[in-house]
Amino acid sequence: MRKDELNEALKIIDAELKKAGISRRDAFKLAGLGGAAFLAGGSELQAASLAQANSSAKGKIVIIGGGLAGVSTAALILRNMSNADITIVEPNPKSVSYQPGTTLIGSGVYTKEDIDYDTKDYYPKGVEVIESKAIDFNPESNKVTLENGSVLDYDFLVVAAGIALDYGSIKGLENIGDIFSAGDGSKIVKAFGNSGITSVYNIDSSVHMWEESKKFIERAKKGEDLNAVFTAPNTPIKCGGAPKKVMYLLNSRLNEAKARKSVNMSYYDDGDKLFGVKEYADAIEEQFIKRDFKWNFKHNLTEVDVSKKIAIFDKYWEEKGAYDKDLEEYEIVTKNERVEVNFDFLHITPPQKAPDEIGKSAIGSAKSWVPVDKETLQHVKYKNIFALGDIAAVPMGKTGGTVRKQYKVLVENLISAMEGKELTAKFDGYTVCPLITDIGKVMLAEFNWSAKPTPSFPLDPLQERWIWWLLKVYLLKPMTQYGMLSGRA
Repeated sequence: MRKDELNEALKIIDAELKKAGISRRDAFKLAGLGGAAFLAGGSELQAASLAQANSSAKGKIVIIGGGLAGVSTAALILRNMSNADITIVEPNPKSVSYQPGTTLIGSGVYTKEDIDYDTKDYYPKGVEVIESKAIDFNPESNKVTLENGSVLDYDFLVVAAGIALDYGSIKGLENIGDIFSAGDGSKIVKAFGNSGITSVYNIDSSVHMWEESKKFIERAKKGEDLNAVFTAPNTPIKCGGAPKKVMYLLNSRLNEAKARKSVNMSYYDDGDKLFGVKEYADAIEEQFIKRDFKWNFKHNLTEVDVSKKIAIFDKYWEEKGAYDKDLEEYEIVTKNERVEVNFDFLHITPPQKAPDEIGKSAIGSAKSWVPVDKETLQHVKYKNIFALGDIAAVPMGKTGGTVRKQYKVLVENLISAMEGKELTAKFDGYTVCPLITDIGKVMLAEFNWSAKPTPSFPLDPLQERWIWWLLKVYLLKPMTQYGMLSGRA
């Protein structure tokens, strides 16, 4: 991604706005974007590009992971340190691919080529890159062992290795095992076949999803009574809105084909709410009712019978048990029920975890994530280790928008640690989820540790808007690729 692609995106937006009889300036002014001029290629991006390296700190920095979080962090370190010594460890040559675009691939808005890039084109100059995987960590000795047999010493370690998609933990899909979003998805596609099972969480499987969606829509056009089922698991996941986005988008495509009336659309979530922030959850519930979506809480997908097209859920709830006379309270007992749901179309959001070689290592935690202080992003035990992105054990936020805030905090604190100073930069939990609710509409959900809406713009954040669709589809991708990966945005 280069600046010409950002300019091309802006041309597309200008053309769309012209159709509506409004200029880019007026549209952004209407949306309250004047203070965020970088969205229009303005002053913030230009000012960042003029930043000078202001730290002479020394030390060997090893970054595990060469995706969005790792490369952005390396680029920003280089912009702020005059003698940075950085090594990135990354085995995947496609690691910087624009993962938020998979929902748009799965709905036919993007193609794979729109988000699939060669990582080598984005590595900042001056960084050593080792195309291997970290498989063992010795934080007491400041060493990392790689799959290729080499051992790296470090003074400071940044963990940005992303998240593993744990399809293999679902009975019936064991052969898939662990997959990465930007990795080879052939095992997923082979396991799903022509069964109507889909998943937008891998780039290859999102391509497969659009093919299966088109077949499903054709069946619906013929008037067949069909069931479309969408799931959300019992683990933290990247982009918590994605399980719902794909439902909204299939609904939109069915409406385009005038085939929606023959399809029953149901959402099964292991949690007990439609979104972690009440105001957005209430808005989504209204949208679900308006679109005739059904939803079921406390249902965790545990098994799939691919040949019979049956999704099996563990439904659970709590009941009062025996009464304890001493404590004067009832024991709370969890009850479980096996629920079988027939489907013609099934979207699986897989359970997700840190890669085992990290989550179960000495720098991992009991819950298999990298435990860090949620504000400073410094490891809770090893003060020369930091983590960000999906793999970091922070209470909320596994999105690209979250990384955009995190990597700046991390770099500032990393440099402070290298200089022997107090860590003063604080991550406030900011998360942004452009929740696509229709082809042409997005609700821009922004929030932080407060679990309350924290809109950046003076507009009702609960409303679905066309301007946010333009932002999501045309601007966020080039701004991520051109801005963040160069440490400028």
